[in-house]
Amino acid sequence: MAYFLWETHMKDKKDVWQGTLALMVLKTLDVMGPLHGYGIARRIEQISGDQLAVNQGTLYPVLLKLEQEGSIASEWGASENNRRARYYRLTRSGRKQLEAEARSWLETTAIIERFFEAKAENLR
Repeated sequence: MAYFLWETHMKDKKDVWQGTLALMVLKTLDVMGPLHGYGIARRIEQISGDQLAVNQGTLYPVLLKLEQEGSIASEWGASENNRRARYYRLTRSGRKQLEAEARSWLETTAIIERFFEAKAENLR
């Protein structure tokens, strides 16, 4: 899985790695149930302690890709302020993808953690 940084324009907010946003979207929908795009973005920002900024220009292409892959499905509904909004929900296929990607992420972070814990004397 390749990771690249997306550019954000909000001061003091961290960039979201490409590839991880899809995982965060899937996990958010798994925990929260159906949400519209704005709700997904705000929830990700909230969970990050407002350390991440998710803008519409990066979120909606990810939602479209996940929908085309069959990981999420969408339908139109009314938002909290009675506006028309597209609500996204996790599909069975999306749950399987979330489980696989979560395992992969944990394996990857464990490998990286080994590098930070490695000391020269342990490598001889």
